[in-house]
Amino acid sequence: MDELRAAALESKAWPYEEARKLLKRYPDGAPAKGYVLFETGYGPSGLPHIGTFNEVLRTTMVRHAFEAISDIPTQLIAFSDDMDGLRKVPDNVPNREMLSQYLGKPLTRIPDPFGCHESFAHHNNAMLRQFLDQYGFDYEFASSTEYYTSGKFDDALKNVLRHYDAIMDVMLPTLRAERRATYSPVLPISPTSGIVLQVPVEVIDADAGLIAFEDEGERVEQSILGCRAKLQWKVDWAMRWVALGVDYEMAGKDLIDSVIQSGKIARVLGARPPEGFNYEMFLDEHGEKISKSKGNGLSIEQWLTYGSEESLAFYIYREPRKAKSLHLGLIPRAVDDYWQFRGNYPAQPLKEKLGNPVHHIHNGDVPTSTLPVTFGLLLNLVGVMAEATREQVWGYLANYVPDASPERYPDLDPLIDRALAYARDFVAPTLHRRAPDATERTALERLDAELATLPAGASAEDIQNIVYEIGKTGGFAELRDWFKALYETLLGSSQGPRMGSFIALYGIDNSRKLIAEALAR
Repeated sequence: MDELRAAALESKAWPYEEARKLLKRYPDGAPAKGYVLFETGYGPSGLPHIGTFNEVLRTTMVRHAFEAISDIPTQLIAFSDDMDGLRKVPDNVPNREMLSQYLGKPLTRIPDPFGCHESFAHHNNAMLRQFLDQYGFDYEFASSTEYYTSGKFDDALKNVLRHYDAIMDVMLPTLRAERRATYSPVLPISPTSGIVLQVPVEVIDADAGLIAFEDEGERVEQSILGCRAKLQWKVDWAMRWVALGVDYEMAGKDLIDSVIQSGKIARVLGARPPEGFNYEMFLDEHGEKISKSKGNGLSIEQWLTYGSEESLAFYIYREPRKAKSLHLGLIPRAVDDYWQFRGNYPAQPLKEKLGNPVHHIHNGDVPTSTLPVTFGLLLNLVGVMAEATREQVWGYLANYVPDASPERYPDLDPLIDRALAYARDFVAPTLHRRAPDATERTALERLDAELATLPAGASAEDIQNIVYEIGKTGGFAELRDWFKALYETLLGSSQGPRMGSFIALYGIDNSRKLIAEALAR
């Protein structure tokens, strides 16, 4: 452990760099509350997507990194801003017409369009928690509605009223003229319509939590306690930091200005803002920022239909300060990259292990099992098998791996199901096997003749040597032209696997049938 801590204190892996910020925050040991608090925020106005999960995962990685370099206890709170008013109806939910009748009302007071939970917010919160639990996160879930209703925020809310003018001084210079005319840090909830109001307020009695505002032409005096008001979100964010004693929270690059303003407000309220960093945004396949309300990003369930949990974590870990596309086409590469880094881990020196993504995915307890084939090779196999079953795939694997079985390779079994699903939904519709030209036809005939001389159990390396030699001497301008021809005529794709491995996996007889089909076109 001493060796690990020493290496972690010097590691350039981004979770350790972030963790060292917290170590500097408390040079004399644990804070008064007895632990370091990490927070992630969630706005449940739409279905959770991977961008939501991203914050919890990355924050957890920083938390684990901090635990490696410090003995101070830690906690993680996943906070849902479910008192937020519904601004627009999401595009990816049922009963949109029904939801449109509740615009402006707190999300926990809007019926669930799916018809299975107490409210729209409860539904989306449940979806988030279900996955966080499935993935094994150690966290405490917190609901804004519950905290406002129970009185947990009462003292902090009164403190906002006591510093009302100073908060206005922070916020007003950042607003347009028309917004300044109606802006208030406090958003009262209308006692008649139930809508979260965007109106000016007057502080009547800060210690009692009493304000006045105009609602439908009438002056109303009302307490901000008991869930009868909420704060503007930048003010609310700062208030949470102060009330809970948050020490670390990260946010997207699009919230840099918000982090700055909330930090100023936290200081006005008498506390130090948390540490954190701003990560770049995930983009959809068209380069647009993913959005819960638009539904243009991936759901957690979509990724896990076609890729493993570890592959998702791997993709999220890497290059957090670089904007990255996030779409289903990335999954095969993410799966194979994860397994490649996992395979490298055991032989690496400690310094390199701490920089390996799998170290942070598994919090240092990296499994030692391996895969006998890549996910990409599996996709190529099931792509030519058409309507294959898992049992049939295992049968083909026996051509390549003598001891292939679900018992011997338990990590491979679920990947076969995902490969079958991915090939069915995304690969098969795009496959188009073209006819070979004259040069390619001659090379394919030569490959068929060479394969006919090999024993059934010929090694992938022996087959690859034959393929390589034909490519060098078969009249192709470049070797890659031969491989591209193999992919396009036999597999129906412009890219593909190492052909020696594929032929060994698919079987020599079956591969010769593919060649015969290509020559018949």
